[in-house]
Amino acid sequence: MRVVLAVLLILGLAAPAMAEGFAPVTKRDRFVSLIEGRDLTRFGITLNVTSDGQIKGRAFGRDVTGAWRWNGDYFCRDLYWGSMDLGPNCQAVRVQGNTLRFISDQGAGQFADLSLR
Repeated sequence: MRVVLAVLLILGLAAPAMAEGFAPVTKRDRFVSLIEGRDLTRFGITLNVTSDGQIKGRAFGRDVTGAWRWNGDYFCRDLYWGSMDLGPNCQAVRVQGNTLRFISDQGAGQFADLSLR
């Protein structure tokens, strides 16, 4: 059960997407300015998303690795949690203060909020 919960959190399937108070991030340069030199955190998750397209960190005791690119208005990532391939997903990004909201399936899916630290 803990594995399922961890995967759901990493995939951003924790809650339906709502954007109240969140501003869209639709340009790569803006996204990079938000994440550069900072970690993305959430209970049990710490990720470093680098400006050169890498994703590294830990989630619930397992390594997280991957790559990302900007495509149109979306953050597109390929991600591994341990040896589990979580596959590709293009996500809408929103920002409110020090919180980034990643909304799966080009903004049509579920979201995960991560704090910038």
